[in-house]
Amino acid sequence: MRPAPDLRLYLVTDEPQCASAGRSVLQTVVAAVDGGVTCVQLRAKDTDGGPFLAQVLEVSRAVGDRVPVIVNDRVDVFLAARELGAAVAGVHIGQSDLPAPLVRALIGDDAFLGLSASTDSEIIAAQAEGACDHLGIGAVHDTATKTDAPGGLGVAGVARAASLVGLPAVAIGGVKVPDMAPLAAAGLDGGAVVSAICCAPDPRRAAAELLAAWTDGLR
Repeated sequence: MRPAPDLRLYLVTDEPQCASAGRSVLQTVVAAVDGGVTCVQLRAKDTDGGPFLAQVLEVSRAVGDRVPVIVNDRVDVFLAARELGAAVAGVHIGQSDLPAPLVRALIGDDAFLGLSASTDSEIIAAQAEGACDHLGIGAVHDTATKTDAPGGLGVAGVARAASLVGLPAVAIGGVKVPDMAPLAAAGLDGGAVVSAICCAPDPRRAAAELLAAWTDGLR
């Protein structure tokens, strides 16, 4: 199994939020990667497979040689994109999606596999299964971006949860610039952001500020 991707500044896309700022997902991602985003997860919960595949293809063509492009939930879309030669790097799944060991068998050992987890039992089980190479732990704060997200754990709560296992972990859930340094200092491997970039007037500048704050937390 390959090691986890660079999780320091992990962008999870939200098409309606990008549209509210007057941009497409592609425009947002390209600007954010220019600003320092280290990993991109394409998430489109309410989009059919065909349009989502088209989005995955255009984003991977634009930035897939610069940062890992991860497909949220849709193993079929990831496999289709890979079959078409796209530079897709892996899949991220949740607790109610296909079981992680099955997803690992489908995507192979050369792909990244991330798993969302919020409880101690979920986190410990993820390591015991041995299928995923990193975790998304949260929520840091209460968030409206993901309607099924658990209540906020806070920076200390996420850090405690991450310390239960040896898997690299990215914190998610309402993460903003002020959270990045404390998360880095607490030992997390990265901060995952949605609205902090997707809704920003200038995604490139927003990404640069987030990454700078993360770096400050390591000093």
